[in-house]
Amino acid sequence: MRRGFKTEAERIADRIRSTLGLTSSDPLDPETVARYLGATVVAADTLVSRGRLEELRAIQDDAFSAVTFKLPDARVVVVYNPLNGHGRSRSDVAHELSHLILGHETRTIEVIAGQSLFTCNPEQEEEANWLGGCLLLPRPLLVAAARNGASAFELAQQQGVSESMARYRLNASGAVLQANRGRRARVVRKAQ
Repeated sequence: MRRGFKTEAERIADRIRSTLGLTSSDPLDPETVARYLGATVVAADTLVSRGRLEELRAIQDDAFSAVTFKLPDARVVVVYNPLNGHGRSRSDVAHELSHLILGHETRTIEVIAGQSLFTCNPEQEEEANWLGGCLLLPRPLLVAAARNGASAFELAQQQGVSESMARYRLNASGAVLQANRGRRARVVRKAQ
């Protein structure tokens, strides 16, 4: 990930949340962000049978989470896998919207052994992962949650994300470390 991107992503997420009238503690609805960006969010089982999605999952469990299509008529459609849990689907959609926000290039299609496959730019994927997390769980929310002793489970329930996403953001953002340092500093001041 390029230098300074994590800070930039927090600013982008804050700007989008502010534009939508949300504070850092308000749960974010990815479909609201999609409308703001002029995109439509669609569950894949409205396009293909649920049985086909289940077949794909049986072949490779995590083969399809979400994808963005830029159609010839200029419409942008984000298609997500409804077989994933609610919190995971919200993260998948936020990831795809992050690609749009960041102006990332459309993935290319390569044919390998007769199969058409999307290829991804690893740096752009990292950036979209990080920004998607910032949109759903901004750092000020994480710091407040860590200071209040909220668990990843509680945070996930409040914000409509998966527990693994909440745990990842609490730790990767440094919010838990910051809260722990603050607690230690208060203990030292009380002891003096």
